[in-house]
Amino acid sequence: MPPGATRAVPARSRSDTPGMSPLRPVGPSALDKMLTQARATMPWLRDGSSVPQQQIIRDFGRSKAKAVKDRAERVPQPRRAGMPKFKKKQQAGPSLNYTQRGFSLRGRRLRLAGGIEVRPVWSRDLPATPSSVRVYRDTLGHWYASFVVHADTKPLPDTGQALGVGWGVTETATTTSDAHDLPHAQHGKAAQAKLTRYQRMMARRRRPKGKPQTRGYRKAQQAAAKQHRKAARKRQDDGRKWAKHVVRDHDRVAVEDFKPTFLAKTTMARKAADAAIGATKHELVALGRKHGRDVRLVDPAHTTMDCGQCGARTTHRLPLSERTYTCTACGVSRPRDKNSARVMLDRAGFVPAGDDGVSPGRPMDGQAA
Repeated sequence: MPPGATRAVPARSRSDTPGMSPLRPVGPSALDKMLTQARATMPWLRDGSSVPQQQIIRDFGRSKAKAVKDRAERVPQPRRAGMPKFKKKQQAGPSLNYTQRGFSLRGRRLRLAGGIEVRPVWSRDLPATPSSVRVYRDTLGHWYASFVVHADTKPLPDTGQALGVGWGVTETATTTSDAHDLPHAQHGKAAQAKLTRYQRMMARRRRPKGKPQTRGYRKAQQAAAKQHRKAARKRQDDGRKWAKHVVRDHDRVAVEDFKPTFLAKTTMARKAADAAIGATKHELVALGRKHGRDVRLVDPAHTTMDCGQCGARTTHRLPLSERTYTCTACGVSRPRDKNSARVMLDRAGFVPAGDDGVSPGRPMDGQAA
């Protein structure tokens, strides 16, 4: 199917029928009628299957309904869904969504609507019958098929152990157990030399805006994208292996609900992006749910100011240069990140600080001296 066959559907999301303003937005029902008319008059659009084209209209309708609902309910702006926007051809590769009536599996072959039959390289066997499939192309030009299936929980043996997890840039994950810390592998830094070389090649070969890029530019761009993809896959592999280790050894996990987006505007932006905190946290939560573990996200507010032993809170914020936390109320001293991981356990209510099985309480004044 030509990629433009699916791009043409959202491009016609404004009516061009006689008697109607060309700037008037239309809904999914009107888009369905417009798609039928367009397929009757455009042979190149008719050559493609109507299943992914109609799915784009349904996705557009759901996205628009969600945005309108959030706006009517006055959802706060950071959590409000935005209106669907057009995808730029240079920034988004082709993507086709097929529902159950648009694809079928015949042995190891995938048959798509429109007479398209492919033989994918399977990463693993499907656990159940898929309900839909998304066929897309990444930045390297590789095509993938992503199936949606119902996944059953696969419980692991109980261990009776709990773990607190905190995030950082010196170490990607610091836990209450030294054996389960995740060091910063710096895959992006290791690939920086080759990336710099390819980016300089792109800068030398870049043509003025509005003119097609040369073959040499596209070749250097492809090489740079390959290095980015290689580093990203290494980070994903490290995150999955570490998450599997944590989930296998612990029944309960308290995870800092850290959102590293604010680091993009600081001097630690490159190192934070190389740590891939968000992707690692996603892998941990997904594996915990898959294996029936109790994974709880903890609010990260004041985790560097609270004492993980007695619960006292300092009267001032600790600067990043101060890596050791010392409580003046109970006298405990431990690494700053280790103390934060201990606070995660306390707030999640998993593991008490003392041996008597009682959760630690806060001092009467709630602050350290």
